[in-house]
Amino acid sequence: MVKPKSPKSLFGRRLREARESAGISQYKLGVIIGFDEGSSSARMSRYEAGIHSPPFQVAEQIAKKLKLPVAYFYCSDDRLAEIMRLYHLTHEKGRAAILECAIHQTGFEFVK
Repeated sequence: MVKPKSPKSLFGRRLREARESAGISQYKLGVIIGFDEGSSSARMSRYEAGIHSPPFQVAEQIAKKLKLPVAYFYCSDDRLAEIMRLYHLTHEKGRAAILECAIHQTGFEFVK
């Protein structure tokens, strides 16, 4: 049986993966979002380790700097998180195509 991931470790895992993928150090990301230079690395490390959870406004700043939707960090389904990441990085025409594909696959209609 697979043990469910806790929200803290999930956020931390996604944060670490996104930060490393962007090639940004913990220190640099912390400073970019406005943390004090003396504590930025330690604060980011605690978020990644799941020791602390950032306030939502901080998570929004992190997401913006890493060019990701904030929901990506909280989504418990890895495939859905990846879809959100790709959708966020796609231009408008591509987003429409992604939506059309999802509608076609599910048979559901999009409600505006």
